[in-house]
Amino acid sequence: MSIDRETFESATEGELEGVSVPERVLGFLATHDDRAFEAREIASRIDIDDGSVSTALSRLKERGLVEHKATYWAITDDADRLERSRGYERATALFNEQLGEEDEEAWRDHAPDDPHPSIENDR
Repeated sequence: MSIDRETFESATEGELEGVSVPERVLGFLATHDDRAFEAREIASRIDIDDGSVSTALSRLKERGLVEHKATYWAITDDADRLERSRGYERATALFNEQLGEEDEEAWRDHAPDDPHPSIENDR
């Protein structure tokens, strides 16, 4: 996984070494939470060997942080479980440092007025 030059220059070695494989996998899936990936694609995208990614995915599944169907993996949609996960917190902090924090108001400004068709309406 690459990092931007500013992070490279400002982070200590300990900070750069401190992100574990499961945290990197979880961070990748969190960034792409609208998609599911095969383990080998995740490995390729974060530049970690397939075996390490597969082991990390299995451990994350045991903790209920990822979901698995056929050959595909996706981050859980259980926001409470993710928020309680230290790895998710660290991965989110890393991505926030690299990409900037999300602006909730900007999301609201661009949100549609009507709910998505997949959400049942009680009307």
